Amino acid sequence: MTVKWTSGNSLELLENGEDFFPAVFEAIRHAERSIILETFIIFEDKVGNELREVLIGAAERGVRIEVTVDGYGSADLTPEYIEGLTAAGAGFHVFDPQPRRLGFRTNLFRRLHRKIVVVDGTLAFVGGINFSADHLADFGPTAKQDYAISIRGPLVEEIGRFALEALSPVREPFSWRTMLRRPPRQQPHSGDTVAALVLRDNDKHTKDIEQHYRIGIRAAKHEITIANAYFFPGYRFLRDLRQAAKRGVRVRLILQGEPDMAIARFVATMLYDYLLSAGVEIYEYCERPLHGKVATVDDTWATVGSSNLDPLSLALNLEANIMIHDRAFSSHLRERLDFLVKNHCKVMERLTRPRRKIQRVFVGVFVFHFLRRFPAWAGWLPARKAQLKSFEPTVDSMIEGKP
Repeated sequence: MTVKWTSGNSLELLENGEDFFPAVFEAIRHAERSIILETFIIFEDKVGNELREVLIGAAERGVRIEVTVDGYGSADLTPEYIEGLTAAGAGFHVFDPQPRRLGFRTNLFRRLHRKIVVVDGTLAFVGGINFSADHLADFGPTAKQDYAISIRGPLVEEIGRFALEALSPVREPFSWRTMLRRPPRQQPHSGDTVAALVLRDNDKHTKDIEQHYRIGIRAAKHEITIANAYFFPGYRFLRDLRQAAKRGVRVRLILQGEPDMAIARFVATMLYDYLLSAGVEIYEYCERPLHGKVATVDDTWATVGSSNLDPLSLALNLEANIMIHDRAFSSHLRERLDFLVKNHCKVMERLTRPRRKIQRVFVGVFVFHFLRRFPAWAGWLPARKAQLKSFEPTVDSMIEGKP
């Protein structure tokens, strides 16, 4: 679980696509040397198409570009979309592409779920926001509520180096070392924030994100606020939350009340009584689907990233979170979460809940014990290493200059 903490960073919270997309697209438009982009989903909608446009523009002016998407999350990208990028000179890679069987995607487990953008080795973006229009409010009632951060300072070099190493199966060392070259040699200090990149993979970092969460929970003295879209953690995590509440820490969970997948809320509600009985406060966000993966502790510690608190993220997916020690940032994030609680959430209370049917009791017991054992069971599944497929421009596109 060893991570590299760096000081001298400057972080900015980006809420929803309204903050995130303009910041990323503007950074790409001004890129001079390199862009590395990893994401779970790119959709061919107004957001995905603008991303393609700005990346092609950067590639045409000589910027080195490497884009990696997940084979499950971005399975519907058309050949024309990909070819437009590769014909302009961008590298395009797909993690674990698998054929459909009977019309269904088969690469369900061990997804590349990280969302990372690094521009010129000096600016990075990390969070939970995909490149899709459903992260914008004008998408309608099913638009997602989500968070990301922009980062300047020494931590960017750490993020960029990791993102480049992830490309090593498909890129020769000399080519990706070139992308690290940038003046000055050392990143200047941009602020006072201490932060670290924390990963979850299927090799050396299988539990790092969960363990950092648990360290923060166990160290809490006053308040814990966790906003997470898919809440289905293991027994030890739940026990830490209960114990924090019992020792007088105010523990607040903000979970989905209008879920994008009904099963996500259903399994989370199986845990409500167990947590509420210890004094944990549970709020359901009912304005629109919650997609965030953020937390604060005592206004001194925070995290923003891609990892949900469910079996897929904690035991199977490839994830990336930023862990942050900074009072100003943590306070600001907590204030934004307070706004959700006060204006768009419904509090869950044990005494006001309807009596559960006996079938629900049995389901709750099953889910609880399943949670307790899932991490061990997940270890039996075949681990997916970094399996990347790279796309090259077709001969026709290079001759005809197709966009």
